[in-house]
Amino acid sequence: MMPFLAFFGGLGWPELLVIGLVVLLVFGPRRLPEIAESFGASIKKFRKATREVQDEVKREIDAAPQDEEDKN
Repeated sequence: MMPFLAFFGGLGWPELLVIGLVVLLVFGPRRLPEIAESFGASIKKFRKATREVQDEVKREIDAAPQDEEDKN
């Protein structure tokens, strides 16, 4: 399964198509670009925050052995 669709679990293309049609009916074609842009920005912010957390954890792990050597 494609990584960006992994959070959908057991949903297949037919289910996603139905969901897309319902969204189209509810919000209309004029609002879809705004919704898609907001969704994309949210994903971008989430990835950035995840990357920052990973970098911080790596820095802490790299610093841990140095702290142990300083104590001895």
